[in-house]
Amino acid sequence: MASGFAKSLTGPCPCGSDCKLDQCCGPLHAGRRRAVTAEQLMRSRYSAYALAQVEYLIVTHPDAAGTSAERRHELRVSCRQTRWHGLKVLATNDGGSDDLEGTVCFEAVFSAGGSRQVLRENSLFRRRDGQATGEWLYVRPLD
Repeated sequence: MASGFAKSLTGPCPCGSDCKLDQCCGPLHAGRRRAVTAEQLMRSRYSAYALAQVEYLIVTHPDAAGTSAERRHELRVSCRQTRWHGLKVLATNDGGSDDLEGTVCFEAVFSAGGSRQVLRENSLFRRRDGQATGEWLYVRPLD
């Protein structure tokens, strides 16, 4: 699991890839690259939470409830109150570069309210509009 990552583009990426942020999730957050796989999108979303990249979180989960302004506010509050410590991908099912759908099961360690916790989720991802050329999007947790 990643730990002690920096918010610098030349620091380690929070997703735990052992790459620098500017070579990993940073270009996705900036819109210079798109995730190729569901796992890559999941990792970049984890990094976005760790780095408070609120706009990226909204763009990669467009069908969430609430207005964009409400979601933006909730995400900013959450990012201020949560410290992310590490990510471990447990399993992936489909979600490759040629797939339209896939799942990623992961554990993310975080602290909130002075308590260290583990979020375990099996997440569903789909291509936008069901098209092979569509970008990967987070849909919802399956459990």
